[in-house]
Amino acid sequence: MLKNHEGQRVPNVTFRVRENNDWKNVTTDELFKGKTVVVFSLPGAFTPTCSSTHLPRYNELAPVFKQNGVDAILCVSVNDTFVMNEWAKDQESQNIVMIPDGNGEFTEGMGMLVDKADLGFGKRSWRYSMLVKDGVVSKMFIEPEKEGDPFEVSDADTMLAHVAPNAKKPDQVVVFSKEGCPFCAKAKELLTSKGFDFIDVALEHKTRGKVLGAVSGKMTAPQVFINGQLIGGSNELAAYLAA
Repeated sequence: MLKNHEGQRVPNVTFRVRENNDWKNVTTDELFKGKTVVVFSLPGAFTPTCSSTHLPRYNELAPVFKQNGVDAILCVSVNDTFVMNEWAKDQESQNIVMIPDGNGEFTEGMGMLVDKADLGFGKRSWRYSMLVKDGVVSKMFIEPEKEGDPFEVSDADTMLAHVAPNAKKPDQVVVFSKEGCPFCAKAKELLTSKGFDFIDVALEHKTRGKVLGAVSGKMTAPQVFINGQLIGGSNELAAYLAA
C-alpha cells in the first residue's frame, strides 16, 4: 500500500541534470529549503496522460499558483535528464522545473516507486502530487491503487483548489478564424485589448464550413469560444465583453 508522507521531510537526494551541455548537481535543499513548492510526479515523459493533461495544465496554471504563494512547480519522473529536457522542449513547459529522477532515489524515498515491468517500463513513479513547505510535505494527493494509470486527484486543478480555493483561473479562449477576414481581425483585436490570452485556429477554405458547422452550428468566421461557451462572431463578442 502506498504511504502518505504528510508531515515528513522529502528525501535528501542529489539530481544529475544536464544544462547547456554541462552536467550539474541539483540538491533537494536547493529545490525546497525556505520555499513553498508544488510537486507532481508521473510514470514517464512523453506518455499520453502526462503529455496531454497532467503537465500542460500545471504549466497553464503556474502563474495562478505563483500569485497564491507557490515559489516553484516541479515535475518529477523516473527518466534521465536528456529525456526530460527533450520533453520540456516538446511541451513548451516554461513554467515548470523538470526533475530527472533517473535512479529513482527520490521516488523510492517517497515510497512511490512501483513496478511497471508489464509495460516494459521497469521501475517508475506512481502518479501523485504534493505541496511541500520548507522541505516538509504539507499535503499529498495520491492516485488510487487500481489497474491502469488512474488520474483522478493529482491534477493541477485539485492542487490549486487546496492551495487557493477562490483563485481565479485563466480563461480558455479559442478563435476559429480564416485568413484575410476583417471580422476575425476585429475579434482578435477586441480580445487582445481586454487582456485575453487566446488560441487562434485558422481554418482552410475546404474544411472551414464543416468544422464551424460541427462545433458551433454556424458557417461564418470568426466563431469565438470562452471557457467552453460559444460566444459567436465579432459583434456577439463585442456585446459579451461590453456586458
